[in-house]
Amino acid sequence: MKSVQASLAVALSVFSFLICPMENAAAQVAIQSEDYARARAAFRTKLLLKGPAPQKFTPANVPADVKIVRYAVGDLELSAWIGLPKNRQPKMPAVLFVHGGFAFDGSDFAMAKPFLDAGFVVMTPILRGENGQPGAFTLFFDEVNDVLAASDVLRKLDYVDDSRIFICGHSSGGTLALLPGMATPAFKGIASFGGSLDQAALVDGWEKQKLVPFDQSNPKEFELRSPLAYATSLKSPTRLYVGSQDFFHLAASRKLAEVAQAKKLDVETLTVSGNHYTSVPEAITKSIVFFKSLK
Repeated sequence: MKSVQASLAVALSVFSFLICPMENAAAQVAIQSEDYARARAAFRTKLLLKGPAPQKFTPANVPADVKIVRYAVGDLELSAWIGLPKNRQPKMPAVLFVHGGFAFDGSDFAMAKPFLDAGFVVMTPILRGENGQPGAFTLFFDEVNDVLAASDVLRKLDYVDDSRIFICGHSSGGTLALLPGMATPAFKGIASFGGSLDQAALVDGWEKQKLVPFDQSNPKEFELRSPLAYATSLKSPTRLYVGSQDFFHLAASRKLAEVAQAKKLDVETLTVSGNHYTSVPEAITKSIVFFKSLK
């Protein structure tokens, strides 16, 4: 299994398109007062492009200590990796770790190893349209259903303490940790590592790459994919960890925390050293302390 440093090197070369907007891009989505879960339930996304996730993938070699499980989302059957800590207990806390980018490989699971070392069960779901799986890529909309369905499977494992399920993720995975955390109060805690919070700002840099699958003429399409728009819908204690050099994500993260705190929510943005990728090890270390502090 690759080291965290190797994982970050792979991420830096493969996922650079995730931070292609200008560093000081201003937030563009409007802050909403409606609850995210209610707004999302009433909305149907309109896809103009229907196909797989835009990132190429190489089939991952499954480590001997990793179990593959299947989870259903409607008529889709998707897969996830699960790892158990060495010091196993009858009932253990668990982390749903949502990978960055739009394809999965072993380096994504390696990135989450500190959670295993800290005594957490770790599940990383592979989402619709990724790695040859069925379903159309929607960029942070239907993928929320995938994450929620995976969390249901994780919660029902007999060795998992279902009162201590946490969710976190890096980059696109950070976005897909926050949005499910706005849809349900079932997570004990939420952590985002450089998640994209404002898709109206993000896709400004994506036009030439044809990565945006939805109808951009409808502001709701952007809002319902943007955690910033629904900052007051977070339903669990939340920490947003952002690299000190990750300027594009830092401004939006501070704004989200400001909006959430105005509604007395337990949400903070914390700066860690490094850029969008090199900040991840410190962010994970701090998130472990945060998760363990939640009783």
